[in-house]
Amino acid sequence: MKTKYVIGFFSVLLLAVVLLTAGYQISYRHVMDRQEARAEEEVPTTESISTEGDAVQEDGYYLCGLYGYVAVYLSDKTTIYELTEIPLTDLPEEVQQEIIKGKYVETAEELYAFLENYSS
Repeated sequence: MKTKYVIGFFSVLLLAVVLLTAGYQISYRHVMDRQEARAEEEVPTTESISTEGDAVQEDGYYLCGLYGYVAVYLSDKTTIYELTEIPLTDLPEEVQQEIIKGKYVETAEELYAFLENYSS
């Protein structure tokens, strides 16, 4: 007789645990769905900006030496704009000295003209 009560008690306990677990899962999913909905509402829309043409106006460029090659920096002298495959040793001595000191180039046209002259 005692075994019937023990089996009944554990059956009721198991059923209670299953119901509590199911209720927790349902409420957890509901809360997560609401948080995702709020996050989607709060995300601002971003617009794509093209960098071609006059969208990016730089003040100039600096040609400097980096690991034995010519590197192009933006006007702040810290941001690398382009790494080239032009060895410093392939340049005339006068141009090498200018680049070691940091040769300033005002426009993109001047920059690419310089790179074209010495790239091949």
